[in-house]
Amino acid sequence: MSTKKQVPHDKSLDNTIDLLKEGYLFIRNRVDKYQSDIFETHLLGQKVICMTGEESAKIFYNPELFYRKDATPKRVQKTLFGVGAIQSMDGEAHIHRKNLFMSLMTPSYQNQLAKLMMDKLLDSIKVWENKEQIILFDEVNEILCRVVCQWAGVPLKESEVKERAEDFSLMVDSFGAVGPKHWKGRRARIRTEEWIKGIIEDVRSGNIKVEEDSALYAMTFYRDIDKNQLDSHMAGIELINVLRPVVAISTFIVFEALALHEYPQSKDKLLSGDKDKLKMFVQEVRRYYPFTPLLGARVKKDFIWNECEFKEGMLVLLDVYGINHDPRIWNNPDKFCPERFRERNDNLFDFIPQGGSNPAKGHRCPGEGITIEIMKASLDFLVNKIEYDVPNQNLSYSMAKIPTLPESKFIISNIRRKS
Repeated sequence: MSTKKQVPHDKSLDNTIDLLKEGYLFIRNRVDKYQSDIFETHLLGQKVICMTGEESAKIFYNPELFYRKDATPKRVQKTLFGVGAIQSMDGEAHIHRKNLFMSLMTPSYQNQLAKLMMDKLLDSIKVWENKEQIILFDEVNEILCRVVCQWAGVPLKESEVKERAEDFSLMVDSFGAVGPKHWKGRRARIRTEEWIKGIIEDVRSGNIKVEEDSALYAMTFYRDIDKNQLDSHMAGIELINVLRPVVAISTFIVFEALALHEYPQSKDKLLSGDKDKLKMFVQEVRRYYPFTPLLGARVKKDFIWNECEFKEGMLVLLDVYGINHDPRIWNNPDKFCPERFRERNDNLFDFIPQGGSNPAKGHRCPGEGITIEIMKASLDFLVNKIEYDVPNQNLSYSMAKIPTLPESKFIISNIRRKS
């Protein structure tokens, strides 16, 4: 008589503290412990299913089985995404609004942003050459803020760049935090929402003139599936969801610099500026280093998969970091190896640093192409446009901290233009 396979149940009454302690490795640790791609646990007082693996990702992004509304904790909405934003939408309304975002993320716009990034980086050399050292994260954070606001048509005075860049960064840095850091992020979002809301209202009243092909214009005059214009507050939230992710690429750029430092043999292969080699390196940075830890959705209707009962309304978490390090998908996943992307076919569910599925219809980040092109430009700059030293510093990063970053934020010194 065969015994039905039991889905592992984590024994603790509530694992919220463990999640905070283990961060990116929370799901992976238990997958290894139970030798199962799926297990049940309790977080924040509710029963939760955690999953990893390519097949889990395919199920997780099935719109017939899962929805996003109420899946993102309010504390994350109040720092990272904004309350009621596109990340919490489903169905036709979600696709309609996603089409707006996709229209702003075309290859033409990706190239515009990459060129602006390179131009601003080249302009920065004169300033950096006169400094003993710079903190790379802080510098590129401000540069990206300038770049995306200029591209989007958002007026930004030079005197406010530092504050706006810091607020964008705080929104990202605080979404996984508790206590004072969380409240800093909430205050940063309130300030940013008020700023952008005021700009949108000025555009609507005619006080600010803006190009019709700009992100600011598109978001200001967008009409939802019911032909209604978004109120100025919600239009501001969604415009921030265009601006903030671009500024957040500063984290990836720091990890690029760290990879160049830790794997100099890979750096040598980039000296030709070959676009394919730059992209391979960028993709491996996005796979190898921690960025998005996990993603959540709620069960749309009761179903059974992998002998696990999914009950309507239950929260399900997908292990993003774990899938990007799954040994069944990646050979030697804990080894940094850009060449693994040389002849790799795209797959919507086994490489998901910014979410999975079809970006036009699902919940994969529509700005992924922008991320890649800006990272390529920044990588080319670091390798082929400047030379610098990396002084002694703490380059370690905590896998418990979500999101994480090298402790020193990557300090470089003795910067000079490459002849």
